Amino acid sequence: MTRRGVLAAAAATAAAPFTLGEPATAGARSFKLSVLGTSDTHGNVYNWDYYRDAEYDDSAHNDVGVAKLAALINQIRGERGTTSLVLDAGDTIQGTPLATYYAKQEPITETGEKHPMAKAMNVLHYDAVTLGNHEFNYGLPLLNLWIKQLGFPALAANAVNVATGRPAFRPYLIKKLIVGGSTLRVGILGLTNPGVAIWDRANVEGLLRFEDLVATAAKYVPIMRRNGADLVLISAHGGDSGTSSYGPELPNENPSALIAERVPGIDAILFGHAHADVPQRFVTNAETGDQVLLSEPSKWGQRLTRMDFTLTRERGRWAVTAKQATTLNTNTVAEDPSVLKAVRKQHAKTVAYVNQVVATSIVELSAAESRYRDTPILDYINRVQTDTVTAALAGTEYAGLPVLSIAAPFSRTAVFPRGEVKIKDVAGLYIYDNTLEAVVLTGAEVKAYLEYSAKYFVTSAPGAPVDPATISDPAVPDYNYDVISGLAYDIDISEPVGRRIVFRDPVDPAARFVVAVNNYRRSGGGNFPGIVKTQVYNAQQEIRQLLIDWAQRRGTIDPADFFEPNWRLVRAGEPVFPEA
Repeated sequence: MTRRGVLAAAAATAAAPFTLGEPATAGARSFKLSVLGTSDTHGNVYNWDYYRDAEYDDSAHNDVGVAKLAALINQIRGERGTTSLVLDAGDTIQGTPLATYYAKQEPITETGEKHPMAKAMNVLHYDAVTLGNHEFNYGLPLLNLWIKQLGFPALAANAVNVATGRPAFRPYLIKKLIVGGSTLRVGILGLTNPGVAIWDRANVEGLLRFEDLVATAAKYVPIMRRNGADLVLISAHGGDSGTSSYGPELPNENPSALIAERVPGIDAILFGHAHADVPQRFVTNAETGDQVLLSEPSKWGQRLTRMDFTLTRERGRWAVTAKQATTLNTNTVAEDPSVLKAVRKQHAKTVAYVNQVVATSIVELSAAESRYRDTPILDYINRVQTDTVTAALAGTEYAGLPVLSIAAPFSRTAVFPRGEVKIKDVAGLYIYDNTLEAVVLTGAEVKAYLEYSAKYFVTSAPGAPVDPATISDPAVPDYNYDVISGLAYDIDISEPVGRRIVFRDPVDPAARFVVAVNNYRRSGGGNFPGIVKTQVYNAQQEIRQLLIDWAQRRGTIDPADFFEPNWRLVRAGEPVFPEA
């Protein structure tokens, strides 16, 4: 994901509605249409934190889950005189232990059980959902079954079947609504994220290709208009920053504002992927001068987008005379009981699963400082990855090479408590469904990789005050900062980006290393240099499960078994944070 950026020229954010003009004739009647939008729910149904085994809460007291969204949606549906549509902009079936359980522990492809996100969303009677990039995480068979379980269309116009050249999923639909006794036709185009080609290459390579979102919108918007759409909406799983987390080899990752600017004929865009709360943004279309309304409803069900359109009917045609948007906070309502009931048994089974004890830790291990200090809990990941790859390569041509391991601080709140460590504790440390792979890098490539990772930190002069809260560049998410075990090195944050890594012992640029890494990074996620190579190890083993299995085999988690402090932040050779 990338942060929201600001597009030049064409964009304007406003809190007030945009008025397009009064009806041409005095006899024209006005009507209201509300388009309600969700996105990036990521497997959240209950307002529940499975890693804490408690009701979800954060510093802003946000709530999460489809059950919360349902309560707001039903309130708006109950308003007199309001016609509404409900759309979702993707990333639905991955992100919580609930979603993982029905993809990995009891996969719906084997049991035939209905996916909890299908159950929850069917209660709400969505009109359409767009496929997000995380929909592809568990492979096409599970994705296709989930789509069949939905009571409404799943859209992705820019996902193309390689064999046929035709859309792999439904591109759009035209929804007919009766408004004021007349038929209003609403065209809804779904666009998924082209980053799928990198992030889930193993699941889609040779089967699907992902075309440019702007070009796809330019293709289909005129088709929807010719087929009678009076109002054209786009549901896009791509942010509005205009930037990408990967290189230029793929179409833009976050082009929603570019779509609005470059493609005429669009009334509004519901977008997701960036996990930002964007209540209302207007972008001027460069060709027509029309104002296109955009909104993004944050993440996990914390917000609901509400777009309101004022429509007039005159001379047999519809016209939009005003439009506005906002995002509503789901912490203002109680969970909808019908959604809770639909998923109650699956939620309870997941809670029981994540509370299984896997080992005993002799001390508390916290990830709170893992971004800027070498910590035992991050070394735990690296030790498990190193052991797994070393064992798998025994007896091969790579057996004599040193094995390094890469890990990122995915969570700032993960803790292995002293005493019983449960599955939820391990899952809280490794929150993504990544699998383990390994490639061979040279010493020069390892250095370049670490230099790229070190751009995470802002430059800090020797002796200047240091605040852990502001030590990192806000443009670089925590999951795009990697540390490497197996080599001792310093990161000198007083130096400019690209000249920060100092190996404590000489590393031959031509030396060869086996490097254990997750599939997201090895596929190009984060655009790290040198890592997109043929794997020397890829057993499709989920890293989270490897962490659980390692602890279960030993029964005890002891930092003495895996903690090797090998990196530190320095300024001009002096540690930024002295050893604790």
